[in-house]
Amino acid sequence: MTAITVRPGRLRDVAEEIEQRTGLRAQIIGGTLVMSPTPRGKHAGTVRQLRIQLDSKLPADLGAYEVSSIYMPGNDEDYVTPDLIVLPLDWENDDEWLADPHDAALAVEVISNSEGVKAVATKTDWYASAGTAVLLALDPRNGTWTLYTHPRDGLYQGVLLGKYGEPVPLPAPLPAELDTSGLPIYAPRR
Repeated sequence: MTAITVRPGRLRDVAEEIEQRTGLRAQIIGGTLVMSPTPRGKHAGTVRQLRIQLDSKLPADLGAYEVSSIYMPGNDEDYVTPDLIVLPLDWENDDEWLADPHDAALAVEVISNSEGVKAVATKTDWYASAGTAVLLALDPRNGTWTLYTHPRDGLYQGVLLGKYGEPVPLPAPLPAELDTSGLPIYAPRR
């Protein structure tokens, strides 16, 4: 992942142009343009497995979406694109490209092999500051997951840690739990 700081203004235009020209995924987190390559197979496989589980268990008024972004309240120039996000089904009829983070029942981030501790913490803090109710961070580097709930004052008050193979308990209106037993783990870095 590469980060570039650009002066405020039309930073979102810059991000969109970079995505179009390079195919990199761009996000603006805390005023910093963050770019990452498209996910590798195991990353994409993790997202696919979770989406299949969620699609079969979500209430009729919610859907799981990939490639959907949410904005920071008060600053629609600042946004993230979670790997998977659960939103009300009416999102499918919205002409906007940024969803309200308060509409997100769940955001899922699959940590990339190259992502550093600081980048993960920064993104987690962003979701908490935006008021995203539930964030699930999956780490295929070591087969662990972290569930963050109850955002308040820019921090998640609830933090639950687990390992692949242990179910992730989710709050209502989400399914009771997600199975992590078949999620892939990245090969050791060379």
